[in-house]
Amino acid sequence: MSAFKKNFIFFVVGLVLLALGAGGGWWWSQRSAMAPSPDMSGSMGATKQEESKVLFWYDPMYPQQRFDKPGKSPFMDMQLVPKYADASGEGSGIKIDPTVLQNLGARMAAVSRISLATKIEATGLIGYNERNMAVVQNRTNGFVEHTWPLAPGDMVKAGQPLVQFLVPEWAAAQHELIAIRTSGDAALLAAARDRLRLLGMPEKLIANVEKSGVPQSRYTVTAPIGGLLQSLDVRTGMTVMGGQTLARINGLNTVWLEVAVPQAFASSVRNGGSAQVQIDGFPGEMIEGRITAILPMLSEASRSLRVRVELPNKGGRLRPGLSALVTLGVADEGTALAVPTEAIIRSGKRALVMVGENGRFVPVTVNLGREVGEKTVILSGLSEGQQIVSSGQFLIDSEASLSGIMARKPDAAMVMTETPSLHEADATIKEVGKDEVTLSHGPFKTLSMPGMTMAFPVAKPEVVKGFKAGDKVHVQVRQTDDGLIVEKIEKRGGNP
Repeated sequence: MSAFKKNFIFFVVGLVLLALGAGGGWWWSQRSAMAPSPDMSGSMGATKQEESKVLFWYDPMYPQQRFDKPGKSPFMDMQLVPKYADASGEGSGIKIDPTVLQNLGARMAAVSRISLATKIEATGLIGYNERNMAVVQNRTNGFVEHTWPLAPGDMVKAGQPLVQFLVPEWAAAQHELIAIRTSGDAALLAAARDRLRLLGMPEKLIANVEKSGVPQSRYTVTAPIGGLLQSLDVRTGMTVMGGQTLARINGLNTVWLEVAVPQAFASSVRNGGSAQVQIDGFPGEMIEGRITAILPMLSEASRSLRVRVELPNKGGRLRPGLSALVTLGVADEGTALAVPTEAIIRSGKRALVMVGENGRFVPVTVNLGREVGEKTVILSGLSEGQQIVSSGQFLIDSEASLSGIMARKPDAAMVMTETPSLHEADATIKEVGKDEVTLSHGPFKTLSMPGMTMAFPVAKPEVVKGFKAGDKVHVQVRQTDDGLIVEKIEKRGGNP
């Protein structure tokens, strides 16, 4: 082999070795860069869930039941699922991707403070002013000689003639008065006047007889007030007895408007308050009225408060039976926290809202007040400015339940002082214990609960003090997460 060939072979081998060395160095440098550093090598082998603390185990089909050890579910043939600290409902809630949240159509709303001095809008019907009624009666026995052409439903004016009577019993007493008036004996004259009064003769007619000296056995009954003739119970030729009712007249100078106010506003309506009334038959016209009475009984059919508004009736245009839309002014009761009513998830025992916190959603139990327009007052559980889900909250709540997230309870320090709603019924006491009472009660209509006999716990021992088996009582109960609790017992008619 020539020297040239040897040198060429050595040259090629050198190039190959050089290429291999360069490739090996590049591979080694990439491997070194990808290799974990000594301080991270211990953590790369563990997953995030392995680092997190397991709070409890649960069955996704029964997320409300928690277990402190892993194993098989007693409800279903499946292994319990661990709940880690970083996904706990007590801290972070459930996280939902923003795109998924948008697809759900979820909307957010802020917990805001609203004024409770709102206007109450309700409906009502116009009726007669029962205080403005006149009952016309005959004061003595007589005969109906003439009646004017009137019928029930006609409008009459004050002083309008109704019936003409013939009264034979007055004749002798009138002659006696005429004979005595010239004697000058004041005592006998006063006695003769009194006799005619006792026979039912009107004072004006007695004065006419005494002045003219002419007996009058006929007299005409007139309408004492103007208004609507409700009844006319006499006809020509009838014989009537003393004290018999002849007619009834309802005055129409003022009318009553009975308004049905939802019972949630019962504490807001005040006697003497103002009312703006719009009658369906007079569109665009507003009539000012005044609340004259708040009736003590609720309407059983609608569970509404009956409020009486008195309206002026100029020209007699307002007739009983007309319907009206009423706006009642209420006293200023300050402000309160409120959320949109549609945001509330109601169950049999509690109410929830889904609160958004740092991209996560937490179910929170709230105590509800009354509804004001399209919002509901929150007594406890939320603070002003918090963001809640107002649409799509039911799907989020279902996901939270499947994930074992429990609802957060209200902070006791946040509870507002407001009287809880009570439900009433009549009952008979069957047995009285230290902390409970057995009642045979009628239906609790506000709970749609039929009558039955059952034992109720009492709010405090003083509630049943002084009561015994057999007492007929009126009870007031409050609904709690643990059932109904008796708050108050009052005796009613039939007790000794």
